[in-house]
Amino acid sequence: MANRSKIVVSLLLLLPLLFTTISAQTPKLTPNFYSTTCPNVESIVRSAVQQKFQQTFGCDASVLLASANGKAEKDHPDDISLAGDGFDTVIKAKAAVDSNPQCSNKVSCADILALATREVVQLTGGPFYTVELGRRDGRISTIASVQRQLPHPRFAHCGKFSKRIYNFSPRSPVDPTLNFQYAMQLRQMCPRNVDPSIAINMDPNTPRTFDNVYYKNLQQGMGLFTSDQVLFSDPRSRNTVNLFASSNAAFNQAFVAAMTKLGRVGLTGNQGEIRRDCTRPN
Repeated sequence: MANRSKIVVSLLLLLPLLFTTISAQTPKLTPNFYSTTCPNVESIVRSAVQQKFQQTFGCDASVLLASANGKAEKDHPDDISLAGDGFDTVIKAKAAVDSNPQCSNKVSCADILALATREVVQLTGGPFYTVELGRRDGRISTIASVQRQLPHPRFAHCGKFSKRIYNFSPRSPVDPTLNFQYAMQLRQMCPRNVDPSIAINMDPNTPRTFDNVYYKNLQQGMGLFTSDQVLFSDPRSRNTVNLFASSNAAFNQAFVAAMTKLGRVGLTGNQGEIRRDCTRPN
């Protein structure tokens, strides 16, 4: 996966982690939260993300916290797959915001992460959407908050789907729900006895673009994991897969709605803090 794709994936994965252990907000978020304290925050973050994006060609923000004892969220084994470029993008955007005297220590790392995610989604072909702002940063980050909350980081590695292409059953070495031509491509990328930590793209067609091709792949039996392919094989979710596959606009609309709902869970008001350094509490 190219570095640009890693930024998209890691920022999208970071967002749910912001809200795994915090209470529901009380004051409402609003798109113009910084209209008087830092009116240019969106353009500042956009510029920083674009610069980072060009360099890497090719929420309470608790997950951003580092710890000396290795017991923060980012130290959990399930967070190992979060690309450093995602963290670095937020840190560079925070530095850019705080370098503006009017904005210094006015904007939370959680809001910067939410804005940076929107920018990267758009830069890779996805929709532009309004980001509601006003989050506060959490002070606590623990490994325990991640336990059983995330897919294992090695789920996109060869060792995690090799059974589907080599040893599915005594009668069928290849999973019959898997597109046979795709299975042969996977065998080329993941031959027997290959290093099981080798990772491949989950989307073999447009891995660097934010689009609805994932759902088109499912229609063709090209879901890398059984948990992906079942979205199409199960009649309860098949209609949704077909809708998103047939309409990129419908997928984008659903994505924006989901991101907006997710973003409304977090610390606001006098809760938490506005972190000066995204990697540690004040």
